[in-house]
Amino acid sequence: MPFPFTLPTTSSFSFSSSFTSESHPSLPLNASTYRGVVRDALKKYKRLPASSQAQNLASIVSNLNTYLPYVLAIDAGLSRDTLQGEEVNVLLTSTPEIEWRPTISVNTVPGRENARIKIQSLEYDLFFTLSTLGYAYTLLARASLRPLYVTSGVPLSPQDRTTAITTATRHLMDAASVHDYLARRAEALSDNNTPPCADIAQPTARAMASLALAEATLLAVLKDDPYPAVVAQGRNDNDREWMYKAPEIPKVRAHLFARLCLAAADHAAQASSLCQSSRGKGGASKLDDDILRYLEDLRKTSRAKACRFFGIDAELAGQTGTALGWLRCGLQELGIESKEARKGLSLSRMKKDWSEKREDRKIEKGTNWGTDAGRLEETRVIEVLEAKWTKVNDTVLTQPIPSTATLLSSLPSGRDMHTIKPYQPPQLSRQALESMRALPDRPDDCADQLSSDDDERAATLVGAYPSSDGNYRSESARSYF
Repeated sequence: MPFPFTLPTTSSFSFSSSFTSESHPSLPLNASTYRGVVRDALKKYKRLPASSQAQNLASIVSNLNTYLPYVLAIDAGLSRDTLQGEEVNVLLTSTPEIEWRPTISVNTVPGRENARIKIQSLEYDLFFTLSTLGYAYTLLARASLRPLYVTSGVPLSPQDRTTAITTATRHLMDAASVHDYLARRAEALSDNNTPPCADIAQPTARAMASLALAEATLLAVLKDDPYPAVVAQGRNDNDREWMYKAPEIPKVRAHLFARLCLAAADHAAQASSLCQSSRGKGGASKLDDDILRYLEDLRKTSRAKACRFFGIDAELAGQTGTALGWLRCGLQELGIESKEARKGLSLSRMKKDWSEKREDRKIEKGTNWGTDAGRLEETRVIEVLEAKWTKVNDTVLTQPIPSTATLLSSLPSGRDMHTIKPYQPPQLSRQALESMRALPDRPDDCADQLSSDDDERAATLVGAYPSSDGNYRSESARSYF
């Protein structure tokens, strides 16, 4: 967690070919220039190895925030609005044709990238730009959280752990603000303006805002939740603290944390419902199963965390039997059988162990980790607590364990921790507007640049696996093999 988004890529586009400004003649040229910078940054990011992409996210966010004021100024000029007290006048001379590659819509051809879609609206180009910014903020949050889950290095100190979680929370709330702003802009469009794909549909933007809010709420719990860190520390081969010091597990505000987790589950359920109803042009475009599966896993994980905290609250009150019942509720929410029900050899147990090792390798490499929304991590924590409390209850207390149905029927409502702040789009300064009153000093030839994948495109053999053409060709220059 958070979700590993893939950043969209776009084609080159010259604003001067479709827009002109009488009040600020250099505005289209400057917009084309900064859009070209964004396009190149996204192209270079896409070509980097997955383990090296996180280092370039900050520059992508900076480039997007630099480009947004210019495209927003053109959008305002089409409506003859004022910026910094100056009236901006922009005229549409021809219909723009811009291409974007969607990344969270379902892929019609398995094994290949989604085909690019052509959009003929500046508003939809702005929607893609804003959604890309939101995805980049989410990926920055992922990069901040990764050191918490790496088990091959030295464990983070409590201060470093808190700093990483606080930074990730800030990035997630920035992503929620951007997606919320995008959803409000999409609501202002008429019902006849159907988006070209589900990526920029209004329900999708609203769902992404709810998703970021749910993840930020869980991070508020993680900051003061000692159990995941203790379980990860026990699996770290480089940890030596256990030789001289037992893990410190301070008392937590269990009931409050449980209600926060239930609020996160509600946000995840809302996002899942919105994503399932999101459609693009013609109703054929819908969101990919990966993000729908992630949202469902996030809802289950959040409810399981809530059950664990109710169990911790009961255990602190001396009710170990009730605490074990809550842990079994958590495993039921996760779809995991209790160890008591799967004694001996079990195929599901072997599959779970294999999944854990595979997830650990993903975290070490920094590639596509956390796609289960923390489901595996929460399962580990619950199983550790279940083994500990079962031993105590079987040997000392012998309290009865309530049924899961009885406990789940008593779940309270959730409690929100964060509120999405309104997004304040960046605006051009008065000095920048004044400088664009001059005539352009060079032609706007940004549209003559190669497309982001034209230089990668090669003739593909019929029936050959993608990117394996070289395995079928000889070194001869002849036209046959």
